[in-house]
Parts: sequence; C-alpha cells; structure tokens
Amino acid sequence: MNRHPLRLGMVGGGEGAFIGAVHRMAAALDGDWRLTAGAFSTDAGRNERTGEQLGLDSTRVYPSIEALIEGERALPEGDRIDALAIVTPNHLHAPMAIAAMEAGIHVFCEKPMAMSVAEAQAIAAAAEASGRRFALAFTYSGYPLIEEARLRVARGDFGAIRLVQVEYLQGWLSAPIDRDGNKQAEWRTDPARAGLGGCLGDIGTHAFQLAEHVSGLHAEALCADLAIHVPGRRLDDDVSALLRFDGGARGTLKASQVAAGEENGLKLRIHGERGGLEWAQMEPNTLTLRWLDRPAEIVRAGGPGLDDATMRLLRVPAGHPEGYIEAFANLYRGFAAVIRDEDGAYVPGLTDGLRTMKFVEAVVANAVSDRKWTPLEPGENE
Repeated sequence: MNRHPLRLGMVGGGEGAFIGAVHRMAAALDGDWRLTAGAFSTDAGRNERTGEQLGLDSTRVYPSIEALIEGERALPEGDRIDALAIVTPNHLHAPMAIAAMEAGIHVFCEKPMAMSVAEAQAIAAAAEASGRRFALAFTYSGYPLIEEARLRVARGDFGAIRLVQVEYLQGWLSAPIDRDGNKQAEWRTDPARAGLGGCLGDIGTHAFQLAEHVSGLHAEALCADLAIHVPGRRLDDDVSALLRFDGGARGTLKASQVAAGEENGLKLRIHGERGGLEWAQMEPNTLTLRWLDRPAEIVRAGGPGLDDATMRLLRVPAGHPEGYIEAFANLYRGFAAVIRDEDGAYVPGLTDGLRTMKFVEAVVANAVSDRKWTPLEPGENE
C-alpha cells in the first residue's frame, strides 16, 4: 500500500535533550511519520538551531506551542501536522495536550500522563470531545518479547496468575546531581515540574504499566513506602509497593534511582499455577519460560515458536539485536495505525495514563497514612 507519511510536530526536545531525539528517531524508523514542525525550546537561539539541525523549514519552527497551533491552523488542511509529540517536563503535559486536541491535532505524549488524576481526566475528556487520538510513551510495552509474554499469559499458558513481580532499578541519582546543574535531574526532582512523585512518576509508572499490561490484571489496592535517600532532595528517589490484583494475584513493585551501579534494570516476572515467565529490558531479546513439570525454555526474538503478532514487531532476523529505539518505533507505528483506523492497532493511551496516575496518587496517599492498604479506585476495598 502506497501511503504518505503522517506529519509530526514536536514541542520540547531541543538541542541536547535526550528524549526528544529518541522520539524523532523512533518516529522516522518505519517511514510512517515525517517531522515537519516544532517548538523545541523557549530559548530562541536553541529553538532555531534545533530546527536548522533537523532540516525544517524555518517558518515551521515556532517560538511556543501557542504559535505552533496558530501557525499550523493557518495552513491548508493537507499541509498541517497530524499529530504533536509532547516531550516536555510533566507540568506542561496536560495544558499542551488539551490545547492540541482542541485544535484537531492527535497527541503522542511523554509519561507520566499529567500531574494528577484530575489533569489526566481532563485530557481524556478533551480526547473524547475532539475525537483525537492520545498515545503515551510507555516504551517497554513496544518490545516484541513483551508482546509474546502478554499473549502467552492471555491464552492461559501458565494457568491462573498468582504472582506479579516487577522492578526498575537505576543509579544515576545516587549523588545530588539535581543540585549541581544537571538539567535532566533538576526538573525530575522539582515538585512544581515533576508532580507528586520523583522516581515514582519517572520510572515507577513504567514498571506499573508493564505489570498490568503483561499480566492482564488490574491492581485493586496497594501498600507502599516512599523514601528520599539523598539529603535535601524534595521528591522520592526510592519506591516499594505491595500490590493486590483482581482475581487474587499478589504483586511487588520496586523502583529506585539510587541503586548505585545499576543502569536500566527493568525486570518482570509473572507466575501462574503451571509456570511463569521472566524478562529483563537489558536483555530484551530473551524470554525465559519456567514450568512446574518440565524443564525451562528460552524463547528468542525472531526464533521458532513466536506468535505472528510478535513477529510483526520485529525488523531483522534472529540473532540481530533489536532494542530500545525499535521498541519505541513500534509505538509510533502503532499510533499511525490507530490514527488510520487499521485493525489490530495498539499503542498505550488514555487507559494506561489514567491507571498510572491513580497508582501514583494511591502510593503517595498510602505512604503518608497509617492505613495498610489503599485502593486505586475510590470506594474499592474500603
């Protein structure tokens, strides 16, 4: 099928920013998207340089999101951006997403979805009112073997699920670099820009979304502990939670950014009546299956035994490593398919965003209360 690429705008992600460059690489990988406009920085020089480096028409490099929306709406409909990637600190997610959708633009937003459940609900209301699609950058759900794991759980290979264990360990905030001028650390530990959670919102939401996505279960209640290990830091840098899932499964979640020496240690284990699985993000092309009554199995990306849906997420033959950028690109591919109303399209979106914001608020509430368990939904398990 001969299809023109969808036109992508971006707000944030200027010169030197990590995640903006990742979004651009991922969006470009399969040819579904073409970056055509942006408001990359409030610093005029940095904004202009970014546009030049990306080869954009200078008239489509805007000084603000307001100017971007106004400028794009003034163009013929066939030239305007189809979607906007929001790659800014968290406090800007809701106002920017709502403004874009009200202007008829689809949105691909960095996580967490917003600063609060109320803001997340406002985004969902804007999406419903506008008919625009909303996607979230829960990157790890784009890995092919995560899809394989999800499919095997869903078809009942392991029987009823009993245990869900997820951990996400990093060490990059073990020193007070947020007070030493590191811009990536500075905003992530600032409540005004990051929201209620530091580590909780940044990587705890990734762990929680992955656990629910693969297990197919919803956490109903949690018992949590938040810690600040670096003196003077204003938001948590370490999170622990016990989880109770629907159907009776139990879970644990550990997320930390002060696990000195750790790089990006996201690991997931799920066990049912007859067996379980194990996956680690730093070895993403391997899925380990363990059984009650037979030897363990190793499943490899591109190898035999994979579901057709998993194979469609792969780009190279077995033995050729795929990783983070390719997983991210699967989300952009899915988002394009969702916008085009193609059958079977998937990208994390409103449901994932609302669930993870409820998780954040429940963890914060539980950590400061004397209650053992806090429900994720008001009125549940009271």
